[in-house]
Amino acid sequence: MAAAVHRSAPSEGRSAASERSREVRSLSTAEKEIEALLGDAAALRAQVQRRIVGQERVLEEVIIALLAGGHALLVGVPGLAKTLLVRTLAQALELEFKRVQFTPDLMPGDITGTEVIEEDRSTGRRAARFIHGPVFTQVLLADEINRTPPKTQAALLEAMQEGRVTAGGEDLELPKPFFVLATQNPIEQEGTYPLPEAQLDRFMLDIRLDYPSADEEVEILRATTGTADADIRPVLDAERVLTLQRCVREVPVADNVFRYAASLVRATRPGDAAAVDDVKRWVRWGAGPRAGQALILGAKARALLAGRFHVTPDDVRRVALPVLRHRVLVNFHAEAEGVSTDDVVAPLLQAVEPPRSGLA
Repeated sequence: MAAAVHRSAPSEGRSAASERSREVRSLSTAEKEIEALLGDAAALRAQVQRRIVGQERVLEEVIIALLAGGHALLVGVPGLAKTLLVRTLAQALELEFKRVQFTPDLMPGDITGTEVIEEDRSTGRRAARFIHGPVFTQVLLADEINRTPPKTQAALLEAMQEGRVTAGGEDLELPKPFFVLATQNPIEQEGTYPLPEAQLDRFMLDIRLDYPSADEEVEILRATTGTADADIRPVLDAERVLTLQRCVREVPVADNVFRYAASLVRATRPGDAAAVDDVKRWVRWGAGPRAGQALILGAKARALLAGRFHVTPDDVRRVALPVLRHRVLVNFHAEAEGVSTDDVVAPLLQAVEPPRSGLA
């Protein structure tokens, strides 16, 4: 019996060593794949920057929303290249792209699709057929989304949240990945329809575009008034985008970072014990749990883009403003005093203590 034990021990040792070797090779392969994907994400940014001058922060936030599997609302005055940025991004992604220009007479069926009756001339038989609308795409540009009534805006609700459209009693799946980028002009109010809170909450990030710097504006004039046009090369396809989105989900988060994100969200609610005086004074409604989900996913995407496979409080702070600004509703007193949601949310990053260095 002892001899049998001695004969099997080396075999078991070799088996364990072989298993560890396979695990090391598998981990090495995964690391190389992630490095390649991150290289593709960097190349995506580089391709868009060939045509878009400046707006580095905006571009980073758009890519964060894409990799986190969310949607983004781009808010800025006319002429800041919102539409051009989205179109260029779609070119660099090698994904199907469609644009909908939202107007006051746009109907829900113009977005989701409509049923038509077709007649077979040989038999005379009639049958209903559903014609897919522009929402059946991978990158959808909803241009000037606040120019159409809430009934039509709401047509995007199910598509954005569930990734499907219900028509004729059937659930029709949308292509994956499905990424909505909507634009909005904050200046013009006449003839516009502010997005309902339920619709705003479906956008992971509210991204604000500002005017370019003096040097950037000169570069814009130089690049757009000549004959040359930047050639955009596709660097990411649908499969690799989905793989990146899965990688984002797999980034680990420490418990105290979860608590920090939850504390930031709870601090926006005027009825919460953690709310600061400004929130109690200016805020009517605070952010809901979906804001915390967006904070964590955005922080994960930001960490991965930085080449890290762990989330820090700085990642949460980086995405806090675009995540929270459209989910916090200020009251009448704030509007009368000219206090915006940014004026309320920004101080929260100072008021809510992040986890101490070394714990996250």
